[in-house]
Amino acid sequence: MAGAGVVCVAFLVLCAVMPSLATDYTVGDSSGWALGADYGTWTSGKTFVVGDTLVFNYGGGHTVDEVSASDYSTCTVGNAITSDSSGATTVSLKKAGTHYFICGVIGHCGGGMKLAVTVEAGQTTAPPTSSSSATPSSGTATTTSPATPTATATTTTPTYTNAHSSAGNAVSLSVAVVITWLAVFGLVLS
Repeated sequence: MAGAGVVCVAFLVLCAVMPSLATDYTVGDSSGWALGADYGTWTSGKTFVVGDTLVFNYGGGHTVDEVSASDYSTCTVGNAITSDSSGATTVSLKKAGTHYFICGVIGHCGGGMKLAVTVEAGQTTAPPTSSSSATPSSGTATTTSPATPTATATTTTPTYTNAHSSAGNAVSLSVAVVITWLAVFGLVLS
């Protein structure tokens, strides 16, 4: 019986730790997604991996548009791959490669509201796909400054939601607690 308790506790700890392997990055930290921020500096020193999320917080009059490398370089609006204007956009980084984001309001990209992040493959449970044409060639993540994108755009479909993904960690922990208690009850009743 004591061995089963240790197994249940170990399972609970494992379930609590697993969601924390992914990182939620609040774009621009306390500045958020705004004019005048330096997103090239913000990305420096950060390693983005598949499974991480970008959280864009911004007021009205802005958007978060994922765009091609070309549209990113020239601040071309109107060709967004995906777009959101909710004020709280969460983007799940599901594929390796460079992802480009701009504000789709005319003039805002030129005012600094542009972000390029290079995402490493990291550890995933999904089988690798061959649909991505831009994959990092080294084991370390690189970031691209706003003025010089270095990779071609990938065909990605990020998930946009209005809820912050930290709620997902709370749900995972709750599920782990429920499963652990069910396992304990199952052992006690058997």
